[in-house]
Amino acid sequence: MIIVTGANGRLGSRTVRRLLDRVPADRIGVSVRDPDGAADLAARGVRVRRGDFADPASLSEAFEGATQVLVVSAPITGPVAIARHTAAADAAVTAGAKRVLYTSHQGASPDSLFAPMPSHAATERYLAGTGTPFTALRNGYYASTIPLLLGQALRTGELVAPADGPVSWTAHDDLAEATAVILADEGRFDGPTPPLTAPHALDLAGIAGILGELTGRTIRRVVADDAEWAAGLVGNGVPQERADMLLGMFHASRRGEFAATGPALTELLGRDATPVRAVLEEVVAAG
Repeated sequence: MIIVTGANGRLGSRTVRRLLDRVPADRIGVSVRDPDGAADLAARGVRVRRGDFADPASLSEAFEGATQVLVVSAPITGPVAIARHTAAADAAVTAGAKRVLYTSHQGASPDSLFAPMPSHAATERYLAGTGTPFTALRNGYYASTIPLLLGQALRTGELVAPADGPVSWTAHDDLAEATAVILADEGRFDGPTPPLTAPHALDLAGIAGILGELTGRTIRRVVADDAEWAAGLVGNGVPQERADMLLGMFHASRRGEFAATGPALTELLGRDATPVRAVLEEVVAAG
């Protein structure tokens, strides 16, 4: 049985839906903190059980009978993130899974300037030491982050943010479909995958240019001072810790940590990956 964790989340839910196109429902199980939130999956014949990385004892039943376990990384960083991810890995191994898959990131590195990346790197190292085959899905940077970076650009005509670098913005739907393909074709990748990214990397100046084309207005890229930008976030109610983490993303992109691209995602999909322009079309349509 293939077990998918976080199946009520943005990536996990999409992955299960794509997996159902390839694998019978009775061969799929999900581990979720809120089983009621996965009632639609249960109705389709998917096994739904409660599992919480913060409660390792719950994972024993959630992972029972697993042949593969997809550990969808939690949206946290640091020692807590590593502890929860490794607890899930241990539970998968104890359950007898023949392979553990983990949603990592193309920029996973112990010396990254972006806080989630060292956590991903540490989890990958732990998986490599379990003795059980593993696959680390080196996912591209989520394109869904773009709207969070635009600020008031569509209203003011100015995209104000710290200096940045190119990022291979990648759609959740594409990554979910690719993950389903990998799960259905067990053993396709051993260890870290190549970068699973859109084919091109783009900085915010490029984003502003596309927004201008889509809106028929000039959208000017304005480079903000790091400290002033972060202070502005805090002034608008963003916790200091989160503001610092977001600033770290800009620092990392300047260093080229998210610029890598490759054909692996397109090859898995058997089609072109979603271009960033399509993502921005949705942003513009939503106003």
